[in-house]
Amino acid sequence: MNVADFQKNLIDQIQKKSNVKADDIYKVANSVKSANFQDEATVRGLVKQLAAMAGKPLSQEKEDKIVKAIIGNNMPADMNTLSKLFKN
Repeated sequence: MNVADFQKNLIDQIQKKSNVKADDIYKVANSVKSANFQDEATVRGLVKQLAAMAGKPLSQEKEDKIVKAIIGNNMPADMNTLSKLFKN
């Protein structure tokens, strides 16, 4: 599978699981290309934006946990572990 096919497959999976449109996914991806992921305000804003796009409630505790993981570069390497982070 080439990179373009992988990206399309990933976007398709995200759309199916979250009901977020591909255009919205690309807009967010483009907006974070130069984002400072060590800046808490930037990361927190992105996390809130993604939760709102997906229509998922996000408790303060869960938001803090996700922000801390991103800022500390403790993000999971695989999608299953990342998914669990958002569910817990």
